[in-house]
Amino acid sequence: MNLSEIQAIKNRFGIIGTSPGLNHAINVAVQVAATDLTVLITGESGSGKESFSKIIHSLSSRKHGPFIAINCGAIPEGTIDSELFGHEKGAFTGALDSRKGYFETTNGGTIFLDEVGEMPLGTQARLLRVLENGEYIRVGSSKVLKTNVRVVAATNVNLLDAVNNGKFREDLYYRLNTVPIHVPPLRDRGEDILLLFRKFTNDFSERYRTKPVRLDTDARDLLLQYAFPGNIRQLKNIAEQITILETDKELPITGETLNHYLNPVQPASRKALITLRSGEERGESFSERELLYKVLFDMRRDMTELKKLVRNVLENEKYGGDILKDHQELFSSLNNTESTPHTPTIEPARLLSPPPSRTVDLDRYSDERSEIEDVVHVTAEEESLSLEDKEKEMIIKALRKNNNKRKYAANALGISERTLYRKIKQYDIEE
Repeated sequence: MNLSEIQAIKNRFGIIGTSPGLNHAINVAVQVAATDLTVLITGESGSGKESFSKIIHSLSSRKHGPFIAINCGAIPEGTIDSELFGHEKGAFTGALDSRKGYFETTNGGTIFLDEVGEMPLGTQARLLRVLENGEYIRVGSSKVLKTNVRVVAATNVNLLDAVNNGKFREDLYYRLNTVPIHVPPLRDRGEDILLLFRKFTNDFSERYRTKPVRLDTDARDLLLQYAFPGNIRQLKNIAEQITILETDKELPITGETLNHYLNPVQPASRKALITLRSGEERGESFSERELLYKVLFDMRRDMTELKKLVRNVLENEKYGGDILKDHQELFSSLNNTESTPHTPTIEPARLLSPPPSRTVDLDRYSDERSEIEDVVHVTAEEESLSLEDKEKEMIIKALRKNNNKRKYAANALGISERTLYRKIKQYDIEE
């Protein structure tokens, strides 16, 4: 195909870009569309793989037949066979009626199996039979059914590695990979990044009725140098944020302003929120247990500071000497702390044990002791301060610092994004 024909395909399917890798992928998709060959589309998440499946279907002899896109990773393992191949009444608990699967309802059309690498091994065997013979069996049935469906699969993982690790069938891999199409990631598409950004910002400007966003030279260079781990999906989100949040559209967006939206995971000029390891372990993700140790250590340090404050107040008061004498055990640890310049190592067993309960009776003193009494009560409350409060406070700070972006807040805290999401729900944190 020449460039004008490829551009016509781009215009029809709303594809923006002129990079050689993108043009080659479109060229292969158009050539294979007229056949019934199985196609495997590879590329990172968010790179636009589904658009190529639509090109293949729309330019094929099946264009008047049904087209359905299925995310294999989003269907639970226990129900994916039923979803794809159907089931009979009573085949399992809750199967109150017979149900047709996708391979039956899209007969004569095209099925796009996205994230096919997440498909269970048992389902892979059923899919292989469909690809080889066009045959399948409903769950709970013994009757062999026929279907005439073209399969276009996509994955963002290396299926050969999955084959070597026993997570994907080798025979199915070669059956799917009849014609491979690789969709390049956004970072490898050069000037396409600027074209896409302009397209997105213009679209959002029309939607929200604002002036279009402009970038200065530094901002354009920064955009071209950014890795975009989320690919086109991430770029679109950034374009929408800038369109909404940047109210002064008279001046172009600077590189410094754009950097706030790009928000790299670990900029060189910014320290992580929590640093527990060093040396060869620096850069590894921290476990929740280490996070708890850090919080508990901070609580112990705060307790020491409060004890120093109370002791200084008591030493300068009329009855302070008596109180220090009666409760010398409470303040005895301060002597060791002051003589040790470096932080002592805290054993996990000691960290997780609750602090002893202490009370100070000041009822026998006059009203002039009220200030000291308040300080002592604060000390007692600090000892009983729950770990949850500290953890919630750190999560809130991390979210604010990263503009409520969970991915970057989770990286700053040293926990997984799934764990952060669970903590947000647990503590009912408003984002």
